[in-house]
Amino acid sequence: MSLIPLVDPETATGTTKEQLDQIHAAFGTVPAMFATVANSPAALTSMWSAFGAFGSSSSLGAALGEQIAVAVANRNACEYCLAAHSALGRKAGVSRDAMSAAQTGQSDDPKTAAILAFALRLVELRGQIPASDVEALRSHGVTDEQIVEIVGQVALNLFTNYLNVALEVPVDFPTVPLRRVA
Repeated sequence: MSLIPLVDPETATGTTKEQLDQIHAAFGTVPAMFATVANSPAALTSMWSAFGAFGSSSSLGAALGEQIAVAVANRNACEYCLAAHSALGRKAGVSRDAMSAAQTGQSDDPKTAAILAFALRLVELRGQIPASDVEALRSHGVTDEQIVEIVGQVALNLFTNYLNVALEVPVDFPTVPLRRVA
């Protein structure tokens, strides 16, 4: 049970109601994470806008965004985000095996592997990465636009991970087991 009550979309009003209606249209339901964050209209607007921006105009694409999300979720032991983004990654066309590998920052594709490693370094080092990490991404053909988006996606996923873990948001997606890093 969540430590914060879930907002009922039927009784929500104003901007919160409008956004929960948009979320319902996108998912066919209002996932518990959004019903929890809806307790703060500002936080809901921030989260929903960020998901929208990365979903509609990201140079990384949906599949890679979902792989970043599962890597960060696995690192932070966020079962909610791991479940949600694993499902969304499959919907974006990423194989089950590739999503599982992404949990620990692995990929058969060298560019994807470099991006996932960078995302996990951001988390591990709390953003205090050396310039050589940025140069390593560039050597794999990652653009400056994509580097900025990786940082943005990691930050968004930290927000959602912390919200779900700290407030014990109930998982309403098919569960996925956490993986230990070898």
